[in-house]
Amino acid sequence: MKRILVSVFTVVVLLTMALTMSGCGNKVVLNVFNWGEYMDKSLLDQFEEQTGITINYKTYDTNETMLAKLEAGGSSYDVVFPSDYAVSEMIRKDMLLPLDFENIPNFKYVDDRFKNLEYDPENKYSVPYFWGTIGILYNEDMVDDPVDNWDILWNPKYAGRILMKKDVRDAMGASLKRLGYSMNSTNDEELRQAQEALIEQRKLVAGYYGDEIKDLIANGDAAMGLTYSGDFMELYWDEDADFSHISFGVPREGTNLWFDTVVIPKGCKYKKEAEMFINFLLDPDVAYQNAMTIGYPSPNTVALDRMRQEEPEAFELEAFWPDDEIIERSDVYVDLGEYKSIYNQLWTEVLVD
Repeated sequence: MKRILVSVFTVVVLLTMALTMSGCGNKVVLNVFNWGEYMDKSLLDQFEEQTGITINYKTYDTNETMLAKLEAGGSSYDVVFPSDYAVSEMIRKDMLLPLDFENIPNFKYVDDRFKNLEYDPENKYSVPYFWGTIGILYNEDMVDDPVDNWDILWNPKYAGRILMKKDVRDAMGASLKRLGYSMNSTNDEELRQAQEALIEQRKLVAGYYGDEIKDLIANGDAAMGLTYSGDFMELYWDEDADFSHISFGVPREGTNLWFDTVVIPKGCKYKKEAEMFINFLLDPDVAYQNAMTIGYPSPNTVALDRMRQEEPEAFELEAFWPDDEIIERSDVYVDLGEYKSIYNQLWTEVLVD
């Protein structure tokens, strides 16, 4: 009888060891897909140290690149950072998992102004990450005209020194707004005019870029470029170099007011751990550190209050804190539905014409 009990005990021990060893081999790895230069990378190490969860971090350059990657399949991502209109499209296409806010208690720190917005009216699928505008980053040593309207990107005086975003919504949006139209226009004639203006602009443009625009202008390789407000703030807060000659203009015609978010796509392998990562990003100290590194105002109330106390001058800059007049004249991108393919075709023709 003792021999049988010993044998049973031995089997139990071996099974327990086997399960333990098996668990060690199943270490959680979260696949995170974010915009380039859009997170303080040291925070990834901090999360890994706190949780033991490994982050596999990849980047993309536009919402369209991200959407195409997810729709093509073959890659599984646990956390993604789409903009407002892309969230709407992903909801419409049933590409997202609803969030369990029991696992995201730090959502309580999010300002109510950023909850239940049009792109996710029930706040079922997304939490806000950052917000800002697009505008014109420029070198004061190379530009002697006021940078307060979209026309300057079409000024032949700066031929060969103008950079444009290689992004269909931003490029088409700027052209539409310059002509007095909505950045979300689905009017065929308005879109044709916007495309013709971009084709006409081509002879003035030195190149179409993404994250490189900030560095090219900062280094004096171009006079101005269409880019995001945070690019200016990142240079403004740079303690290692003097970028006092770099400025940012928000056109008086209005611009794009955008909201970026964090979501969990269908196909996520580790939903609870993904929600842990989202909760980590909403921690006030983490949100503050991330905002100070990236250069955008945080939707986290505690982090934003700390920024007001420690960097009050930033709130006087329209690049960081646009006034109500600018916001009222600006458009938030919406899901274009079937017109997305029309925008893409028009933009492709601009680039290859």
